[in-house]
Amino acid sequence: QVQLVESGGGLVQPGGSLNLSCAPSGRIFSINIMGWYRQAAGKQRELVASMITGGYANYADSVKGRFTIVRDNAKNTVYLQMNSVTPEDTAVYYCNAGIRTSSSSANYNTYWGQGTQVTVSS
Repeated sequence: QVQLVESGGGLVQPGGSLNLSCAPSGRIFSINIMGWYRQAAGKQRELVASMITGGYANYADSVKGRFTIVRDNAKNTVYLQMNSVTPEDTAVYYCNAGIRTSSSSANYNTYWGQGTQVTVSS
């Protein structure tokens, strides 16, 4: 059973920085995409940033120039470097990945982490 384990959330002041990390546990054959989503109170879950194995990154307009997604393919780990945060960045952040668990199947299944709270407040 594959699980995505997130860490790094917490309380940060406006203008500050925070780093999130996510790594899967369990049997993994390959990963095609890893990313971060967030859900603020009363709002729908939205994409923050994602990166395919080839290195192409996609960002939400609201975080471009402030957040950076980094993948360490050797460790199957994805990071989200958050800079110049604002109260509007307050949300539960979820890790997401497309994972193939066996060489006998070509399917990539989508997995979600349990979420980590990020609160931006003075």
